[in-house]
Amino acid sequence: MSCQKAQQSMHGYLDGELDLAGSLEFEQHMHNCEICARSYRNQIMLRSSLKVGSLYSGAPDKLKKRIQSSLRKAAKSEGSQRGFGWRRLTVAAALALMLLVAIVAWRVIPRYIRPSGDELLAREIVSDHVRSLQMPGHLTDVLSSDQHTVKPWFDGKVDFAPPVRDFANQDFRLYGGRLEYLSNRTVATLIYQRRLHYINLYIWPSDEPARQPKLPRNARAIT
Repeated sequence: MSCQKAQQSMHGYLDGELDLAGSLEFEQHMHNCEICARSYRNQIMLRSSLKVGSLYSGAPDKLKKRIQSSLRKAAKSEGSQRGFGWRRLTVAAALALMLLVAIVAWRVIPRYIRPSGDELLAREIVSDHVRSLQMPGHLTDVLSSDQHTVKPWFDGKVDFAPPVRDFANQDFRLYGGRLEYLSNRTVATLIYQRRLHYINLYIWPSDEPARQPKLPRNARAIT
């Protein structure tokens, strides 16, 4: 299984939609590819963070009391005012049905609202940044403040030459670099340090032509 196919199969694996052969193939690739395994762990962390808080929304107490009151009145009026009571009961049942539909819609509809590509990428970047700070040894693959050490380290690991610069004179000291897998491709990540804070700068070529060739065509930073 290639890295691209693994990224395409990842959500299916997480949702339990792959067959046995596909699941075994995916797990074998995760075992052999650290970059894809890291992306998989990011998705697990992202899913866990999105599950904080329930999507369930209970009915307001006032609405419950109104429905219960309507049902009681409809039951009492049954007999001499049976026709009128049934109309009240029908209204109450309709209100109860509307409440049920609203609750179901509130819980189900968000599952089918797919975020845009930029939103998914932003979530990946945030998840990766948080994980890089939480897991010991994950912040850098090459630890150096020398740009002539960090830049050659990326040779052969990515299919582009990331611009590596040190901005220590502006209080952004080069701290090192590492590889990440974002948006279905391997990207270069530069780490800068500003006092006690670390900044992840993600760099990869853009699909659109660059307007300023001297600047990196696609770079995202997060602190």
